[in-house]
Amino acid sequence: MSTAKELRSKSAADLQKELLELRREQFNLRMARVTGDPVKPDQFTKVRRNIARLKTVVGEQTKGKKA
Repeated sequence: MSTAKELRSKSAADLQKELLELRREQFNLRMARVTGDPVKPDQFTKVRRNIARLKTVVGEQTKGKKA
């Protein structure tokens, strides 16, 4: 995953695409856990934090456009 600094240089469309990919990955991790497939527990935390980081940057960009 990219750092917040790298994310800020991306376009809104790229950020939305990346957010969708992270949400899919989060869903796949949850499905793997339910079906009994081996999943590394730290992956849940990493994906959740990456989603939060991405949503923060999207919010900053949205606020910047309004002002």
